[in-house]
Amino acid sequence: MESALTPELARTYLDWLIELGADDAISDAPIDRYGLQDKVKPAPAVAVAAAPGVIPAKVPDEVDPVAVARAASQGAGDLAALKAALASYEHCELKRGARNLVFCDGRPGARVMVIGEAPGRDEDREGRPFVGRAGQLLDRMLGAIDLSRETSVYITNVLPWRPPQNRDPKPDEILMMQPFLARHIELAAPDILVIMGNISCQAVLGKRGITRLRGTWAEAFGKPVLPMVHPAYLLRTPAAKREAWADLLELKARLRS
Repeated sequence: MESALTPELARTYLDWLIELGADDAISDAPIDRYGLQDKVKPAPAVAVAAAPGVIPAKVPDEVDPVAVARAASQGAGDLAALKAALASYEHCELKRGARNLVFCDGRPGARVMVIGEAPGRDEDREGRPFVGRAGQLLDRMLGAIDLSRETSVYITNVLPWRPPQNRDPKPDEILMMQPFLARHIELAAPDILVIMGNISCQAVLGKRGITRLRGTWAEAFGKPVLPMVHPAYLLRTPAAKREAWADLLELKARLRS
């Protein structure tokens, strides 16, 4: 004969179920366990005393990716060393999905340095900035004012790795690349910076709104800066080519002066 279920025995069964992890009663409505995960607070850390004579292991501090980037970039004495520092930088997740590091193209030491946003599919495949349709248009634009990447222009991007599906770079990705960009400008030593697109404006000038900023000279890193719309935008919006031509003429006049 089975013994009667007393309150004491019921509590024993309940404690046993809780130990097994069954701490919720079955309800009429379903429970979204995945949604509950965000609401679960982590258990407070419990200090554990070290055994006598044993030095407890030091918990490493959280790594600051921007500080690491700043130290790595400042340690680069030339462009080759800066490229190597970027290649060994492990704190940007974009590196995991990119085929190639896209560092630069053109002539180091040129008077004009063009700064784009981030590599696209063609750039990621070839490892050079501005080599797709937008790059071909850029070459024609530069040629119209007697400039070329082979002789008189140096080209790079804010980000050296292609974002997935060509999405816009995230703010933290831009921040960790800014020290590398600043050192890149310092080592390339151009007279004029031409920044193309919103991401470049954000990284160099700390502001966005390229259609408002374009064609108006600014200053950053101790150099004159000319914001321009990205050639990819011109491919989508041919009507904007007239304004881009005016910006190119402004650049040509600045170089002559």
